[in-house]
Amino acid sequence: MTAGVAELPGAPAVRRRVTVVLDGFLEHKAGTAAKLRMPTEVTECLRDFLAAGGKRLRPLLCVSGWQAAGGHGTPEALIKAAASLEMFHAFCLIHDDVMDNSARRRGAPTVHRRLARHHAHGRTATAARRVGVSGAILVGDLALAWSDELLHAAGLTPCQLDAVRPLINDMRSEVMYGQYLDVTAAGRPTADVEQALRIVRYKTAKYTVEHPLRIGAALAGAPLAVHEALSAYALPVGEAFQLRDDLLGVFGTPEVTGKPSLDDLREGKHTVLIALVLQRADAHQRSVLHTLLGAPRLDEAGGDRIRELLTATGARDVVEDMIGTLRAQALRVLETAPFPPHAAAHLRQLADAATARAS
Repeated sequence: MTAGVAELPGAPAVRRRVTVVLDGFLEHKAGTAAKLRMPTEVTECLRDFLAAGGKRLRPLLCVSGWQAAGGHGTPEALIKAAASLEMFHAFCLIHDDVMDNSARRRGAPTVHRRLARHHAHGRTATAARRVGVSGAILVGDLALAWSDELLHAAGLTPCQLDAVRPLINDMRSEVMYGQYLDVTAAGRPTADVEQALRIVRYKTAKYTVEHPLRIGAALAGAPLAVHEALSAYALPVGEAFQLRDDLLGVFGTPEVTGKPSLDDLREGKHTVLIALVLQRADAHQRSVLHTLLGAPRLDEAGGDRIRELLTATGARDVVEDMIGTLRAQALRVLETAPFPPHAAAHLRQLADAATARAS
């Protein structure tokens, strides 16, 4: 199954409503910037980045958490709170692309590349790149600040804000710790699968799946049992989601994924996939891997050689098996979780769509 999140029941409507909220918010910010005679490319970059695609997975999970806790309908305050999670996600991706020096995201130039090109006139290539990076950091900072503004302007009750604030704080801290682990491990991949899984849990699983679900549930006043069941479901789904992402980052088709297929290999990312191939490779294979992994000028021929080793050692198959095991673990949680039947069915479909995908 390669269905996307957009094919899940109700997902297109949620995506549309979240997009309307984000568009309206950024239109207001652009008007304010114009009055202050601020540069228009700041809001334009963020607007275009948000419009360029993305699964809107976190907003959808926020709504799913609301439903799992017995919330009725999809009130506007819920949609606005969900939209704030997408704005936070934009901050994470923009900064992630700067740290990874990525050229493309969602099939388009990354924000720092776009801004470098915008400010290239009269500058050397090096100076333009520096402006692009600095500008992207600031655009990302604005997305972080505006995610908070969106949340507090969503029309939530004081009780709802009190319930979600600790979860929002944890989400922000944990994803940054996870990103730090990822950055400091890059370029030094090892056979330590547990360390790679730790990065997966904090950089992706908790911030992508667990916290959005629990934020939605908290907005509905969920009891502890619902939060515990959501966490038990979310962590394996989130880990499987990232493992699939790691596979797509190496074996995916760039025209489908919207990202180059060599970036992770050039960065020498410490992923579960790479840890497993280093664990299973013989001395000659390890020597080849250590020569190619993390090489900034790695070409397609080198990438193909790494892919051959990932397949030959069985590392690729092991990761596929791990994804299946994690998905099954999440589905078992749903068998006894205290969720309404329609919410459990939705989460069952979401587990499949999030872990068996082509982009």
